[in-house]
Amino acid sequence: MKILFIDDDQALSAVMSAALTNAGFTVETAYNGTAGLNKAKSEQYNLILLDQVLPDISGNEILKEVKSNQQLKAIPVLMLSNFSQEELVKEAINLGAADYIYKYQIEPEDLVNKIKQVFADQTTQAQQAPTTN
Repeated sequence: MKILFIDDDQALSAVMSAALTNAGFTVETAYNGTAGLNKAKSEQYNLILLDQVLPDISGNEILKEVKSNQQLKAIPVLMLSNFSQEELVKEAINLGAADYIYKYQIEPEDLVNKIKQVFADQTTQAQQAPTTN
């Protein structure tokens, strides 16, 4: 499974990416929104970890673009933030974020488990989806 991690906090990205890599995921990072969007559009990912506050584009703006793009909209996006502003959280969920994670509340192994759960939920949903003939 290939994960795109978009976050300008390079130290956090390194720690979380190492934990995800150790768990068997392939992780690529982007340190601003523009680079992240370009990677998302040019390669295939199974999940996007997206920081809410980036130096160039807000996380919700990137999320909006991902969810309005035919090729990208099915990719689950987990939002990350140090800020628990209720309006931003609600907007992200309404735009299609799979979850909203507070950086200060999550350990690397918790993030790994959360991502595994997202993939398990996707597999279950795919198996339960009606088939059309």
